[in-house]
Amino acid sequence: MEFTPRDPDWENRVRTSFAAQNFMTHLGARLVHLSPGAVDLELTMRPELTQQHGFFHAGATSSIADSAAGYAALSLFAAGFGVLTSEYKVNLLNPAKQPVLLARGRVVKPGRTLTIAKADVYGLDEGVHVHVATGLFTLVSVSGVKD
Repeated sequence: MEFTPRDPDWENRVRTSFAAQNFMTHLGARLVHLSPGAVDLELTMRPELTQQHGFFHAGATSSIADSAAGYAALSLFAAGFGVLTSEYKVNLLNPAKQPVLLARGRVVKPGRTLTIAKADVYGLDEGVHVHVATGLFTLVSVSGVKD
């Protein structure tokens, strides 16, 4: 689906906001793809991101899914508006022990106030993609929130 951003400076605004997000920096998430209504984030496996069995922790998986969906939504918002997640549901489909997680956030339905987005998370290992999680997100456009 092709979307037209409401802000001509949308790309710079999304990149600047992502760079300022301390939690994504703490996790080590990287922005690897950005287009109107679409964001991909990657996260490299590290011991501190795992649970007791050595898999990526569900919190890390859900966090990059949420941010990928949120930044996909933000890419379509008007200047002067920030993004907040109001609701999400994530289904964990497979445990992830692959070296990299890839979260693909995509806008399903843009709106002035509420935007619906989805995110699919894949474990990547030498060309193999394991579908790890899928989620549906409701994002709110908030005036005056600096992104």
